[in-house]
Amino acid sequence: MNSQDWIKKLELLPHPEGGYYKEVYRATEGGYASEKGLRSYGTGIYFLLESRHFSAFHRIDADELWHFYAGSSVKIYILHPSGVLEEKINGSNPDEEAHFQVVIPAGCWFAAAVIAADSYALVGCTVAPGFEFEGFELAHKKELLEKYPQHKTIIEKYALD
Repeated sequence: MNSQDWIKKLELLPHPEGGYYKEVYRATEGGYASEKGLRSYGTGIYFLLESRHFSAFHRIDADELWHFYAGSSVKIYILHPSGVLEEKINGSNPDEEAHFQVVIPAGCWFAAAVIAADSYALVGCTVAPGFEFEGFELAHKKELLEKYPQHKTIIEKYALD
């Protein structure tokens, strides 16, 4: 299957960071009270990224676990608040040092891109506590460059203006 087949089959919608997604799980039992109301213990989505696009630098207020499903490997750039830039590969190819699962800690800026040209990656993203758009923030290139000038090349490539 190609990316358009998956988008249609899974009924994926455009995501603000880039790529396509569909929420497929939200814990309905329990939850906990946050300053913004009752929050689910966990959520899960399908996320598809095509090589002609990228997932722009963004951060969320919870840990996120990416699970690789199909297509080509994805490089994830994780920018920690300390300024350390970590690069992880989410995929199935051990020759690339790929991992089936990659964790992005809460509060880290991160971006992603498919490694192979003319390809796509289909992953799942599990967030705990559950994802809420109120806890999602897209990075602005200028602000990231001011805070982390040592990572100019990556920020200019994967942050929105």
